[in-house]
Amino acid sequence: MAKKVQFVETVLRDANQSLIATRLPFEKFEPMLETIDKAGYYAAECWGGATFDVCLRYLNEDPWERLRKIRAKMPNTKLQMLLRGQNVLGYSHYPDDFVKLFVAKAVENGIDVIRIFDALNDVNNMKVAMEATVKAGAIASGTISYTTSPVHTHAKYVEMVKELKEMGASTICIKDMAGIMGPQEAYDLVSAIKDAVDLPIDLHTHSTTGLAFMTYLKAVEAGVDIIDTAISPFSGGTSQPATETMAYALRQLGYQVDLDDTCTKKMADYFKGIRDGFLADGTLMPKSMATDTQCLTYQIPGGMLSNLLSQLKQMNALDKFDEALIETPKVRKDMGYPPLVTPTSQMVGVQAVTNVLQGERYKKVSKEIKAYCRGEYGRTPAPIDPEVQKLILGDEKPLEGRYADSLAPVVEDTRKKLGDLAKTDEDVLSYIAFPNLAEKFLEERKAKEENVATYSIVEA
Repeated sequence: MAKKVQFVETVLRDANQSLIATRLPFEKFEPMLETIDKAGYYAAECWGGATFDVCLRYLNEDPWERLRKIRAKMPNTKLQMLLRGQNVLGYSHYPDDFVKLFVAKAVENGIDVIRIFDALNDVNNMKVAMEATVKAGAIASGTISYTTSPVHTHAKYVEMVKELKEMGASTICIKDMAGIMGPQEAYDLVSAIKDAVDLPIDLHTHSTTGLAFMTYLKAVEAGVDIIDTAISPFSGGTSQPATETMAYALRQLGYQVDLDDTCTKKMADYFKGIRDGFLADGTLMPKSMATDTQCLTYQIPGGMLSNLLSQLKQMNALDKFDEALIETPKVRKDMGYPPLVTPTSQMVGVQAVTNVLQGERYKKVSKEIKAYCRGEYGRTPAPIDPEVQKLILGDEKPLEGRYADSLAPVVEDTRKKLGDLAKTDEDVLSYIAFPNLAEKFLEERKAKEENVATYSIVEA
């Protein structure tokens, strides 16, 4: 019997995060949700990553309400989210009580699969989220943030996978956020993991470097079970390979693909119009759609590349783009070779841009890089360059142990602080994750409700 290959559709999260900085509002994709639900995907990735932040910051949407509305329209497909371990959806570590409640509420509001990763591949930062996911009855997908460096070896990754299985992972995801995994690397790593653990493997990559299609084919050959793809109008460039193309190629090679082509055709026709709108208003930059083999040298993931471009654009410094690209791997080496994935990608990227614009390395340092050098983000894959660490920290001593152990519980105090501004635990969680954004959102919601109530009384 032909081996079955399953698909995760990324258009509702990573594809639009990588191409249009997550600016896809609910009403734009709502008409397609029932079609996506019928298409036969293993899962639809629709939440987590930057969606939470962007809903509050730019789209004036309640991310929890968005999730509930997607769930209502998609009862038959597993909904998947991306969770940054102890960082959850933010950029720094949160106390354990927040992580546990957040996971429980995500599952309660409709999430079936939680893909849990840590930017440094420090499993200590994934443990609480993994255990909470298992407890809530969802699928914990233990994730490797894939990167290459002198200290990242297949043996190390296999060791990590075994630890993730111990923690309760039901599936393993290899997350190649920069699209730097070549076909042979994919074949070798998938084979090594398959030999070590008996769990389904999901491979996630990006088309940034042009390798992704070949990489997927070799990974499937090695036994990968699930691949992440994007419907064609939102595929390619810094996004994922096209769903329909992969389905076509795999069927031709004799694999079983259970996607409904009528549904994917309908989705493609619909999302073409959406994409063209974002192209017309300048949100989708042609550069994001291109193949950039420089990534093989600089290892910059899709979302980071679009952020780097928009950061330089805001500062009228697009001419410094190439310099910032060259500086990025240098900063990464100084920082002990972290995989470039949120939040380390933003931290390294911002520091590289700052170094270039200041004309002097580490003259100005973000508070996040300081915290990173203190050890607040966990164990770095290799030691931080001692001279750079000294320059940034001065005489301050780095932390020992797990940073979250030093954090006081936060949920109960926040509940009291917000009072009637927060109607639910979800509101409390939004506030803890993004205090300023959530407070503004909750106050505007309250004012709107009061206006409606006043209007109703006048009407009566």
